[in-house]
Amino acid sequence: MGRIILYVVLAVLVIAVIIKFFYLLVAAVLGYWAYKQYRKNKEAGRRQTFTYVISAFVGLFLIFFLVSLSSEPANSPEQVAVVETKEEMKTQTVTTSEAAEVVVVATSKKSESADITTKENQEQNNRLPATLVEVTDGDTLKVKVDGKEEKVRLLLIDTPETVHPEKEEQPFGKDASNFVKKQVAKGNISLELDVSERDKYGRLLAYVWIGDKMLNEQLLEYGLARIAYIYPPNTKYVDQFEEIQEHARKEAKGIWSIENYVQDNGFVEPKPETTEPVVITKTPRVEEKVEVKVKEEPAVANVYYKNCDAVRAAGADPIYKGEPGYSRKLDRDGDGIGCER
Repeated sequence: MGRIILYVVLAVLVIAVIIKFFYLLVAAVLGYWAYKQYRKNKEAGRRQTFTYVISAFVGLFLIFFLVSLSSEPANSPEQVAVVETKEEMKTQTVTTSEAAEVVVVATSKKSESADITTKENQEQNNRLPATLVEVTDGDTLKVKVDGKEEKVRLLLIDTPETVHPEKEEQPFGKDASNFVKKQVAKGNISLELDVSERDKYGRLLAYVWIGDKMLNEQLLEYGLARIAYIYPPNTKYVDQFEEIQEHARKEAKGIWSIENYVQDNGFVEPKPETTEPVVITKTPRVEEKVEVKVKEEPAVANVYYKNCDAVRAAGADPIYKGEPGYSRKLDRDGDGIGCER
């Protein structure tokens, strides 16, 4: 029984060697045959033509053997992928299919990142570089675009008037104008146009960017403007503008700090409270004039903020000139807006 097992093992080994080195074994057998033929023909004085043919086959099978070696996969079925985490570097052994999944996920993330970057680059490429000429008021300014002077109206917003020929300066109008002057002084101005580029007055309608910040949004954020003049198709940012305005309204910033000041048709300043003479008749023959004062709201208590941290803690930032608690030390640049973020 033991011999049978030994013969089986030897047979398996021989078969494995034959399969693995088949071309080499054939080349060896043909080579030995060619050698014997060469010696035999030489002794008999015959030509060696047949010997050369056999030698050619020897060379051919050697080539087949070398090709079979080079075609074997160089890598093992398992590959090592290095997974990097924020905490540490871990080396894990994963199968080829798992490694492929990792590569696909990484490629997908890179693709998404590339798409976002491409979209941002396209939006920036659609902006027109501009040079400031003059700030007219909070929602209008003059710039130079491609060497041509243009009057620009900020899209989707309206600020209180400061230079209107038929209206007096409105509350927070000067604040809005000063804020715009301060922002555009930083330079790097660009204009993003919507679908319709001009209004009926020939002004450019634009979202004005100062670097990577939009001036339209900032005015709404600080309560220096309201959403207005929503005329399709120029509605690209109207949804996010409404969210920003609602936040400023809830915090009673700027224009939202005056009750009923912001109306659908613009800004309506409350009329000052006055005293009115009232005639009271005591008798048919005697009349007296009595002054009755209209009920006034209680005066605002003195408010004092030690520093801007105190202003922010009270939720009053930014604080504007004329508001309770405003002081010059909170407004270092003197533009009327203290504790700006």
